[in-house]
Order: sequence, then C-alpha cells, then structure tokens
Amino acid sequence: METKYLSVQALTKYIKRKFDADPHLHAVYVKGEISNFKQHTSGHMYFTLKDNKARILAVMFARSNQGMKFKPENGMKVLIKASVTVYEPSGQYQMYVHEMKPDGIGDLYLAYEQLKKKLEQEGLFSPKFKLPIPKYPKTIGVITSPTGAAIRDILTTIKRRYPIAKIIIFPALVQGDAAAPSIVQAINQANLQEPPIDVLIVGRGGGSIEELWAFNEEEVARAIFSSQVPIISAVGHETDFTIADFVADLRAPTPTGAAELSAPNIEDVMERILSRRARLIRAAKEKVDVQKTRFQQIQKSYAFRYPKVLHEQKMEQLDRQKELLLRNMKKFQEKQTEKWMLFTKQLERNHPSELVKKADSDLNVLEKNLKRNMMLIYNQKTHRFQSLIQTMDALSPLKIMERGYNLAYLDNGKLLSSIKQLKENDKLEVKLSDGSIEAKVIKIKE
Repeated sequence: METKYLSVQALTKYIKRKFDADPHLHAVYVKGEISNFKQHTSGHMYFTLKDNKARILAVMFARSNQGMKFKPENGMKVLIKASVTVYEPSGQYQMYVHEMKPDGIGDLYLAYEQLKKKLEQEGLFSPKFKLPIPKYPKTIGVITSPTGAAIRDILTTIKRRYPIAKIIIFPALVQGDAAAPSIVQAINQANLQEPPIDVLIVGRGGGSIEELWAFNEEEVARAIFSSQVPIISAVGHETDFTIADFVADLRAPTPTGAAELSAPNIEDVMERILSRRARLIRAAKEKVDVQKTRFQQIQKSYAFRYPKVLHEQKMEQLDRQKELLLRNMKKFQEKQTEKWMLFTKQLERNHPSELVKKADSDLNVLEKNLKRNMMLIYNQKTHRFQSLIQTMDALSPLKIMERGYNLAYLDNGKLLSSIKQLKENDKLEVKLSDGSIEAKVIKIKE
C-alpha cells in the first residue's frame, strides 16, 4: 500500500480545525505575565503570555482593546479571556485575547523598577557623570556575543561608515546566569586595553525581558558607571529599556544605531574636509589678493615713489617738534621753578624758628597789653576803694560821735534806745568818740 504524505499546509489546517472544533478553547481564562509587548500602528497588540514553565503567543486586536483603561507593559501580570487557535503561516498556536485586566506586576519587572529607583537616587543616571563620545575615534571596542546578529550589524555598519577605525571585539555572554559577570569582566578588560580604546559599545539584539535581564543586573550597571571609556548601550530594540541604558554615557535604540553613534560617516567627514579645504584655499587666495592689492597701492603711494622728499619733510617735522619740545620744556621748567620759589617762601614763613619768633613777639605784645590793662584796672579799683572808704567814713557812727553824740549799752550788751529799758541802779556803758565810761542810773525821768 502506497504511503500518502501530507503537505505542511494540509497538516496545519487539520490541526487548526481540531483547535477550532474544541469548545473548551473558544473561551479560556488564563493568567500570566506579559513579555515582548508591542503595539502596532493599527492598534493591534502582540505579546507573549508566560509563567515560570511555559509561554504562549497572544494577539489582542484593536476592536477588543479600545475600551481598556490601562496600557499593558512588559512584566505586568494580567488576567485574560481568550480563544486558542493555530496561526497557519507559522504553524504556531496562539491566543486571541478578548478581555484583559491587570493582576499585579511580574517579579522581574518589579525588580527592575526597584533597582532603577535605587541607582537613580545614588546619582548613577545623572547627566553630570556622562562622558562625551569622541567625534573621531581611532579604536572602537564592542562587548557582545561573538556569534549573534548584533555583532554582524555593528561590524558591517562601522566598516561601511568609518572603515579607518580599528575595531576590537571583547566576547561576552549576553544571556543566562553567567552573562552579567561575563559583561563586567569584558568592560574591565576594555578599560585596561593598551593603547586605550576611545569608545565602547555594550549590547545585544532584541529579546524578552528574561533574555535581556543581564543588562538589568546591578553589577553591570556599576561597571558601566565606573568605566573610564565612554560607553554606548545598545540593548534590544528601540522600545526596550534596560538599567544599562540609563547608566551608559549614551543610549542607542539598536546595535546598528550604536555603530552609527560611535563613529561619523567617512563620506560626511571627507565632504567636510573637502569643503573646508576649498574654503581654506578660497580664503588664502582672497588674503593673497588683498595683500597684493595693498602692495600695489603701497607701490603707487607718494612715500614709495618719493622717499627722499618724504624723508626731508619728516626731518623738518622732527626739527619743529624738537623746538616745540624744548620750548615746552623751558616753560615747564620756569613754571616749576616759580612754584618752587613760592613753596620756599611759604616754607620760610612757616619755618619753626620764624614761628617761634613771631610767637615771642606776640607774647611780648600780649604781656605789655596785660600789664597796661592790669595797671588800669588797679587804678580804677583803687580810686573806687578810696571813694567807698570816704563814703563809709562819712557814714561812720564815729564821725557822728565826734560831734557830741554817744552810745549807751546795757549790761547785756544791747544798745539803749528807750528809758523803758532801764530802772534805777542799772549800770550802763557809755561810748564816746575817744573812749568809754561806766555809769549808774540814779533817777529816771520821762
């Protein structure tokens, strides 16, 4: 009996019918973690739903995701309702998602966010620590898998754009548990390279978050930050962001983009060189023309044609300037001499000996004035004193007593002014102008 062989298409169709005929696959409820998420410009979402032991491709068409209030992201845990069928062109089974809601965050994504926050707070992402990428590198280092598509893209791009650069490849594992130590060792080795490397590309091609996880490890981030060679990160596709991208001195969207950023296009460089060469030649020619024109003008100038006459004129001007200088010097000297004499006279007038003589003269004058004024005041006071003595003498009781008057005092020393102060046999003292007498009252009459 002849064996009948099926075509791949026929087998795939048969399997697809089996899937479509199973009612249990029309509405399945699955939970898992999103990976490799991409949203097409049409609005359709393509991703992988996975757990620790398996993964499955999934599609959510735009008509199904229009009402969603959140945007799915890599690492997000979700709960979905979907149907399972076979995609014939690739022969893979996949889910067509009808509904989706979040179910927390995946372990890897959570670890990514935590490390990102920690390193950002430490300043590893700060622009002030970013090293500049040299414009014209002599040596470019590449750290990636030596067998992946990324190294081929980088080498092809650099050789096409900047073939004069030397490329040194530092092979490293870029996936798996040993990848992070391998990348760190390659970075350290590149920093010790002699002669030194000008710029270093670190990266790999696209993949899931698990496949790119080595570039989210803390030891890799710190090795990139500590590198003395500027580093361009080139991890995954344009939508993939790793911790290495934030720490690196420059992030490229893809490995090919990193190659383009690491070195200029040789054609552009040559074009700039030729343009600047032309500008230099043109500027030099213009400079020569200007100097030539100036030289011709000098040749035609009066000084160049008649140097002897000009020399004579200058000599005459020099003689006049000398005369003017001498005249001004003489005037200046006379003026300074006059000032000097004036200052000398002022100095003589203000000399200490002259000041002492003047002070001595002023003192004599003041002394004479003082004596004269003192004598005048003395005479005035003497005359006044004599006048007061005469007045006092005229008013003195002794003068009155010389005319026959006398004063009587009681025993107690009081002046007798009334007979009422006396009684018979009282003693009195009678003062006359030339002495005094003691008396006794014999009889009192009113």
